[in-house]
Parts: sequence; C-alpha cells; structure tokens
Amino acid sequence: MTIREVRLQWPHAEKALAGGEEIIVTRDGQPVARLLPYVHPRKASRKSFDPEDHLRQMRRFWKDLPEQPSTDALLARDRDE
Repeated sequence: MTIREVRLQWPHAEKALAGGEEIIVTRDGQPVARLLPYVHPRKASRKSFDPEDHLRQMRRFWKDLPEQPSTDALLARDRDE
C-alpha cells in the first residue's frame, strides 16, 4: 500500500492488521515502512515466595553491618522508659 492508500483506506488496513497481516508501505514503488499487528507482551511469571531463600539473600546483603538489637528488644526498651 502507498502512504496515501493507508490514509484513505484505513479501515481496510486496520482489518488486515487485526487479522495478523503485515502491511508494507511504499513511496514511489519503494518500501519505506512496515506496519505490524500489535502483540501484547507476556508477563513474566513470578516464582513463589521462599522465606528461606529470602533470609539467605538478606543475610548476604546485610553481612557487613554490625549486629543490631531485635525489634522486640527495642520495643521492650521503649516501654521501660
């Protein structure tokens, strides 16, 4: 199809794209563009949460930090004050 045909006959071109066809757009008999039907990207599947793996990752991430008091210890200290 020429650029003009695409513009003037858009409903026909749209139906062709919806049917899975591709359209080569030409200017002076030379291809200048290719219209392709849109394909929805697939969502990457997420693996389920593994608490043991998460704990290993957290330990690797925080390994260089000094030992911190637990949340329970901090709460107990705040309640005593």
